[in-house]
Amino acid sequence: MNVFIVGFIENTLLAALAATGFGVSFNVPVRLLGVCAAGGAVARGLRFLIADVWEVAPIEWATFIAAATVSTLGVFVGRKLRMHPKAFTVAAMIPMIPGVPIFTALLSLARMQRSGVTPELLAAAINSGLSACFIVAALAVGLALPGMLFYRRRSLI
Repeated sequence: MNVFIVGFIENTLLAALAATGFGVSFNVPVRLLGVCAAGGAVARGLRFLIADVWEVAPIEWATFIAAATVSTLGVFVGRKLRMHPKAFTVAAMIPMIPGVPIFTALLSLARMQRSGVTPELLAAAINSGLSACFIVAALAVGLALPGMLFYRRRSLI
């Protein structure tokens, strides 16, 4: 099998499992855990396709597109199920938290404290830290975007 197909299946299945687990920890009703799993799988799979397979956008923009897509779909699913969309879309976003960039930034900072500042460690800390910050910001804005568009009581202008 192609490496991308295996990576896509692995990303979607593990994201669905993680989203379901976070749905349980957030006390999402049992009937919506499948929606959490589907949202996590779609979000992580879409981000994987955009950033890694098609390579049309960096990971930060791919995260924003995936978060906004799943959050927008959550609005329509939430209306159909008569539930607030954040009840299941927040759990679906958790698998896209940038654990590796955060760990790399913190590890670089710890190494700088122990052995001194080098240009390589400083660059690794700054690059990984900024990437993690931008990914988290993309998650937040992508999750909030449909609420800003669909639930406004007054016009945008």
